[in-house]
Amino acid sequence: MKKGKRALLYGIGIVAALVAVFVYYYITLPAINIHSSGFWFFLLALIAAAAVVCAARKAGKEYRKFGKNARIDWKGWKPLRLFAGVFIAVLAVYLIGDLLSSPIINAKKYQQLLTVEERNFTDDVREVDYSTIPLLDKDSATLLGDRKMGSLVEMVSQFEAADDYTQINYQGKPVRVTPLVYASPIKWLTNQRKGIPAYIMIDMTTQDTEVVMLEEGIRYSKSEYFNRNLYRHLRFRFPTYIFDDQLFFEIDESGTPYWVCPVKKFNIGLFGGQTVGRVVLCNAITGECVDYAVEDVPQWIDKVYSAELLMDLYDYHGVLVHGYFNSVLGQKDCIRTTEGYNYIALDDDVWVYTGLTSVNGDQSNVGFALMNQRTMETRYYKVEGATETSAMASAEGQVQNLKYQASFPLLLNISGEPTYFVALKDGAGLVKKYAMINVEKYQWVAIGDTVQECERNYSQLLETNGIESTRTEDLKKVTGVIEVIAPVVIEGNTHYYICLEGQEGIFDVDLSNEDLIGIVRYQEGDRISLSCEEGAGLHSVADIP
Repeated sequence: MKKGKRALLYGIGIVAALVAVFVYYYITLPAINIHSSGFWFFLLALIAAAAVVCAARKAGKEYRKFGKNARIDWKGWKPLRLFAGVFIAVLAVYLIGDLLSSPIINAKKYQQLLTVEERNFTDDVREVDYSTIPLLDKDSATLLGDRKMGSLVEMVSQFEAADDYTQINYQGKPVRVTPLVYASPIKWLTNQRKGIPAYIMIDMTTQDTEVVMLEEGIRYSKSEYFNRNLYRHLRFRFPTYIFDDQLFFEIDESGTPYWVCPVKKFNIGLFGGQTVGRVVLCNAITGECVDYAVEDVPQWIDKVYSAELLMDLYDYHGVLVHGYFNSVLGQKDCIRTTEGYNYIALDDDVWVYTGLTSVNGDQSNVGFALMNQRTMETRYYKVEGATETSAMASAEGQVQNLKYQASFPLLLNISGEPTYFVALKDGAGLVKKYAMINVEKYQWVAIGDTVQECERNYSQLLETNGIESTRTEDLKKVTGVIEVIAPVVIEGNTHYYICLEGQEGIFDVDLSNEDLIGIVRYQEGDRISLSCEEGAGLHSVADIP
């Protein structure tokens, strides 16, 4: 074979190898960072590819020289020993680095990753405001989102709701938001020019579901392909950043959609002690990215640390308190998070709530933790009582004939008592009833068809057991002349809506509360006194003195 042809074949081989490396990088997107496991696998793949190219070149020379009688002495080939040595050395560095980063060697460092402050429950968790209670869990929100999409005939054939459903605080209320995604690659091909036209927002207190249409479509998302795919867009902009597996979809106070992209920080060795060091905020419409240090993220961002990461960090803090071997053998003073979590809105931030129990797996909690998803601030509250699963079983036992399933509890402060609040759902996933269970005495269970009825029954239960309700201290006293009074039926219960002369808002009198039945004697023009709870335009009447 002529030298020119051989050079051409070598060139083609090298180009093919480079294309294969690029395709591998384009698909797997490893960070060029020694703290990334993907980077080390990419490096090993490069060494292996270089060895194959050199071996092919040597084999070609031997066959050209000796033809079918060629015998290649691979054992004596120095480049093979060199490639093998480099490959083994890189693999050894990776394995040793992994070992030296593990909790076995660095138990104390892992235990100190999280700073935990012990606090008083009633000081931090204020008396419950029913206008801010998120009544839906993610499963129920997903069901509502899918139903809303099903009603939009012009969009449901092209798009689907993503399964993100990020819980955030939006304009002072808890909501879940999720973008739409292309229904299939073909639907992407026909719609990608304009992008994704909307996202879904669900009010967690009223269950109102809205498809928010955008003037310009979302062009950068997880469901895009090629360079507009969110992960690929971030990798090419920030080749050395190791992004967290969970990228959060959020909206700012004006409703503009963003992706909140946490960047991993490894505090122990090469691969250990993961927290978050930086945050990249990506505009979902324009793709513009802003890079923040984790302590400088804007206040409106609610999710930087995933709930799973925070729970892992707390487990390190609680289990490794006396070292690694104690966590495996003696397990003295070891506590861990319970199976599951929920969210609480405090001071315009979203906090992860989870119970804390001993590692022995008993059915009682030694306390619970609140962990801020924006700042990683962690608070511990020493409140002994039932685990969340025990409370869920207790609530289900009250309606066992109906076979309702309890959602994971929220933690509320009712009359100074830590209280689990759960929604009871039927087989179709629809919320049918609500339950409140006392954390410390989980046999105290109250059920109601509405939140107000459930709370009323729970307060009566507390009073029966010698605990006075403090709700009346926060009630607003209003006196005025009835301008309008009208009965309405809501979810099978009769309410009276009242407007008073010179007073803003509407006063809601729920007749499922027998103490308020006397409202039927009033008419327009009568003077009335009301004790009510503040609400956004609608004030819930708790008493008619």
